[in-house]
Amino acid sequence: MDFKGKSVVITGASKGIGYATACLMAKRGAKIVGIARSEDGLAKLAAETGAHSIAADFSKASDVRRAMQEAMGGEAPCDYLVNCAGTNILESVLDMTDEGCEAVLNLNLRAALIAAQEFAKARVAAGGGGVIANITSIAGHRGFEAHVCYAASKAGLEGATRVMAKELGPHGIRVVAVAPTITLTDLAIEAWSDPVNSQPMMVRHPMNRFAEPEDVARSIAMVLSDDAAMVTGSVLSVDGGFLAV
Repeated sequence: MDFKGKSVVITGASKGIGYATACLMAKRGAKIVGIARSEDGLAKLAAETGAHSIAADFSKASDVRRAMQEAMGGEAPCDYLVNCAGTNILESVLDMTDEGCEAVLNLNLRAALIAAQEFAKARVAAGGGGVIANITSIAGHRGFEAHVCYAASKAGLEGATRVMAKELGPHGIRVVAVAPTITLTDLAIEAWSDPVNSQPMMVRHPMNRFAEPEDVARSIAMVLSDDAAMVTGSVLSVDGGFLAV
């Protein structure tokens, strides 16, 4: 998959899946526009990939619009958008707080919708074409304790993916959701290093392992590529078989 001459906006690009995707796409020839809150993380990304970095707080709608308009405002708007920015606050239904709910839904769902809207507007104005990859989660398909707002945000983004695919398809814009299982980012490694926590989940994975960020990045690259030209409105589970058994 050669992305020479193409450009991609990646939100949440300073760490985890977003960072791995930026590095992979750069190696495959794409120009990277990385958006994140961490200026240190963006500096590292720029050094690694030559990315154009935009610092933004995606919990604020105005910051999302500003960053996306800057990202898409060049002579030729970027070809792809990868919506990776996200967060989680572990709260049960009974313990859910207004603050926690707002924080998760604002970043995981509202920011992704605004980013997709700004991307699509720019692509339509340029004559159409392009791909949006919305990064969701298997938590939108299974009921995990203390994930009520996270699950709602990811399931909501998958529903929005289908609507986007229908509305933007006539403009030649594909929209796909990518739903990873537990992915071993730095934060996840800490959370799942105890076998007491990890083993009950591990046995439900036929591949007998969790995902690495690079596993998810390669799947994202696949759906962005022309090899997936007829794939839109779909959810690609990158889960080692978790949802199949």
